[in-house]
Amino acid sequence: MPTRSLDIGATGMLAQQMNVDVISQNIANMTTTGYKRRNVAFQDLMYQNIDRPGSTSSDTGTIVPTGLQLGLGVRPAAVAREHGQGAVRITENPLDMAITGEGFFQIELPNGNTAYTRDGTFQVNENGEIVTVDGYLLEPGITIPEDALTVDINAQGEVIVNLPNQTASQNIGQIELANFINPAGLEAIGDNLLLETDASGAPNTGNPGEDDFGAIQQSALEQSNVNVVEEITELITAQRAYEMNSNIISTTDEMLQTLGQLR
Repeated sequence: MPTRSLDIGATGMLAQQMNVDVISQNIANMTTTGYKRRNVAFQDLMYQNIDRPGSTSSDTGTIVPTGLQLGLGVRPAAVAREHGQGAVRITENPLDMAITGEGFFQIELPNGNTAYTRDGTFQVNENGEIVTVDGYLLEPGITIPEDALTVDINAQGEVIVNLPNQTASQNIGQIELANFINPAGLEAIGDNLLLETDASGAPNTGNPGEDDFGAIQQSALEQSNVNVVEEITELITAQRAYEMNSNIISTTDEMLQTLGQLR
């Protein structure tokens, strides 16, 4: 019966709709600091075995070489993040930080849990503590003295200030980064924040520039790694795939109409 193709076409349309949703999210966040593009992975659905490959076709033991299997459509299997490096944009804020390489900043949430981010847009709160734009503390906590004349952050994450009436600079803290064996397994919760999961594994922490951790670039921000040209191309492909799956349903409907007119 041609009704099988109706179901297959419907799964294709639903899958491509999700594909368009993910592409739209990428394009919407093309200017979001530290955003990592997503892409959809698809899988074919189960198969109906009318004649299984390798089955015997006669009482003499002859083997069916290919068989007859009919697929039942497609489904989205995963939406994965691509953690490629984004371009670095220079800013005027001395507390802006970009990670060039692997690693995440550690952020203390109001509930005491630790979140992770590539967004290095930092400021100071009323106590001089380095915080995110939402006021969440950077971990480990670093407090900038109120009378600090300059704030320098080197590639190794050392925070150094110059104070009045002191000729020598003063090291007031060390920025630490976290990394994961599977960063794609982190859970996105919005606000450029990610949470540890069983899929990501436990975090490994260390200083910037050491081992496999990236270096810190002061007065700079990592941009989204979304490539607009690629996204538009993917969008056109998804649109055409959606249209072709819609044509499958239209063609099947015409076939059913033809069957209904038989006398």
